[in-house]
Amino acid sequence: MDVKMMALDARNRLATVRTWSRRQLAGEATLAVVLALCMAMTQWSKGPLQMVATGLAAAVISLLRRVFPVAALLATGAVSGVLGGFGLVLIVVSWSAGARIETTRRALGWFTATYLLYVGLSVPNPTQPLSTAQTLVFTTLSFLVTAVVPALASRNRAQRRTLISALHEHNAQLLREREIIASHARLRERQRIAQDMHDSLGHQLALIAVHTGALEVDRDLTGGQREVVGVLREASVSAMHELREAVGILRDGTPDQQRDHGGELEPQSRGVAGIDGLVEASRGARTVVALRRTGRPRPLAPAADHAAFRIVQEALTNALKHAQGASIAVELRYEPDSLVVEVANGPVPVLTSAVRRPVVSGGQGLTGLQERARLVGGMVHAGPATDGGFRVAGVLPYGPRSPRAAESGPWPASAEADEATFVDAASDFRGQSKEAVPGDGGADIDWSGAPDRQKEFDIAMGRKKKGFMIGCGSAVLAFVVLGVLAVVLVVNLAGKEGDKIMLDPKVYESVKVGDSEKVVRDKLPHGKSFLGPALKDGAPAEPRGASCSSYLSTKNWPAKGGDMPTFRFCFKDGRLIEKRAFATKS
Repeated sequence: MDVKMMALDARNRLATVRTWSRRQLAGEATLAVVLALCMAMTQWSKGPLQMVATGLAAAVISLLRRVFPVAALLATGAVSGVLGGFGLVLIVVSWSAGARIETTRRALGWFTATYLLYVGLSVPNPTQPLSTAQTLVFTTLSFLVTAVVPALASRNRAQRRTLISALHEHNAQLLREREIIASHARLRERQRIAQDMHDSLGHQLALIAVHTGALEVDRDLTGGQREVVGVLREASVSAMHELREAVGILRDGTPDQQRDHGGELEPQSRGVAGIDGLVEASRGARTVVALRRTGRPRPLAPAADHAAFRIVQEALTNALKHAQGASIAVELRYEPDSLVVEVANGPVPVLTSAVRRPVVSGGQGLTGLQERARLVGGMVHAGPATDGGFRVAGVLPYGPRSPRAAESGPWPASAEADEATFVDAASDFRGQSKEAVPGDGGADIDWSGAPDRQKEFDIAMGRKKKGFMIGCGSAVLAFVVLGVLAVVLVVNLAGKEGDKIMLDPKVYESVKVGDSEKVVRDKLPHGKSFLGPALKDGAPAEPRGASCSSYLSTKNWPAKGGDMPTFRFCFKDGRLIEKRAFATKS
């Protein structure tokens, strides 16, 4: 069962390679080739078979180090202990394993096992010229440099990235909660404003409607006066309905269109269909108002439909207030890509302007129209006309088809492709979004990453470049410290080894063939140096049955051709039977 589970786990790990990008695959292949070539070159003197085997081993380990980090680490430690020139591969594998082994205990255990393999196969190596203690010191130092330091740096980098990611997510959650709290505060304020509007304006408009209704049936009024009073009553009733809709929007975002009579819903009258009523009401005020439609009518999105109604309403209100007695023209032009709504009034008559009274104006109507049109992807222009009057024109895109328009009939075949957006509303902070949270005022906030408002967090944690420099600096510092220790160790070792292998030429001249071995040995350096076997390469043949010791000369450097001047003493039966000076190949 365990074997099956291990096979299944290995297959699942190998399946993750399919998720790698082409860039990752190319990088892994390139790294494997480079490591294979480098490791093969280290075995140049061992023959082509060992070169190929070493290169293949380096390539396979490099390719599997991400999928099987522990196995690659153990294999690299073992091969490094045998070959001794696998340090570059060990650095790469340790970097990968340090970030991928899950817990600290497991990482410590597997790296300890790798160290034991590395040292256990390095110390008893017969080709190793150092003693056991010396080999243990150098292999430990080498393992620290090539395995421990890269693993610690990689693990620290991975932990820091995980921590920053978690903190970013937590900070984003706090920002979302702050937005929710702010949206709740806005909703409470909107409800308070709605209640105030309902209590104050609703009461005043109800009084106006009641009094104008009573005045309309007064027998003393003339026909013209009764007509004006009727217009006032209708305006007050319409204002009450609009107030109710505004209060509903402020409370829960849904306009309250239910009327008092019968509890039924009144047909939609706040869009293009309601412009006829606006024109009729304006004509009732004894003003000449003309309405023209051109083009083939097409439905608009609900927001654009309501914006068209508000443009005509605001323009008519301004014309009636500021250009009393002037003629007004309302035109709806259905263009291929948009609806053009235009309201223009002529110049104010001279007689009317002479008796004109000041009117109250908030000065925000046209600004509100421009913002309303912008949010639906349109635009509004307002300015003086060439004939001395004033002109307000709005361009509103048709946009997506509404459900109500779908019931009314199909669109023209040529109209479906002619949709336009003149202003990008998506860039607006309060842009409309289908994913907007109810009660947040339509705000569309993207939390798919670190928000811009987390800059102070990034500064506190340190930017990527700063973190990279800190990591590189730490790695360089570790290498420098280990390098200094290595230099100190090498210098100390070289000094001790020099005392064991170096011989003054005067001592060589002072001894004679036939002297006692004990007397000669007392004059020679004591101890066995790891450089001794190297002095036998290229040396003359030793006498049969003799025990020889070779030493380097402290003088006469360098010899001819860069060779090393060497002295050799051979002993047999307790006597010096030969002393010889020669040059050893360096």
